[in-house]
Amino acid sequence: MARPDKAAAVAELTDEFRSSNGAVLTEYRGLTVAQLKQLRTALGDDVNYAVVKNTLTKIAAKDAGVDSFDSLLEGPSAIAFIKGDPVVAAKGLRDFAKANPLLVIKGGVLDGKALGSDEISKLADLESREVLLAKLAGAMKAAPQQAVSLFAAPLSQAARLFAALQEKLPADAAPAADVQDTVQDTVEAPAEASTEETAAADS
Repeated sequence: MARPDKAAAVAELTDEFRSSNGAVLTEYRGLTVAQLKQLRTALGDDVNYAVVKNTLTKIAAKDAGVDSFDSLLEGPSAIAFIKGDPVVAAKGLRDFAKANPLLVIKGGVLDGKALGSDEISKLADLESREVLLAKLAGAMKAAPQQAVSLFAAPLSQAARLFAALQEKLPADAAPAADVQDTVQDTVEAPAEASTEETAAADS
């Protein structure tokens, strides 16, 4: 690859790292072009699954402040750059890897936090942001304005919430129901505060 082309490729990868909520590094050795196309389709429009060159990716990751991929960039590499819900992306990668064992999930990064392959698997076990919001909205019928603000919250905040919850889990990982309870507690507290503020204003 000519030097200008390399510089352009590094710049493009750097931008992908910086503009993504997260990124998952995989090895695709042995997968066919048709299988890679199937994976891209399964991951949807919110994930850019790109085959990358290891040497250029190391430079781009360093430029973007990502240092967790250096030791993992070996063999045929491809990265899933996540623009949407990281839980949905993790589920898509895990499910495809189960059906196609040649896809190896090596590690990732979520909102700047390095993730191992086992942590990505735990992330895939969580309920998606859409499911969580649907459940929480049902629990907050008495305060609809809170539901509206929650639905409008930036996706990056949801991603950081998932990462924070993971850090609080014990080593053996609490079930998804416990995660749901923790998220509900976080959201219900502001809802109660808002009710008190409204009462004070009315008086």
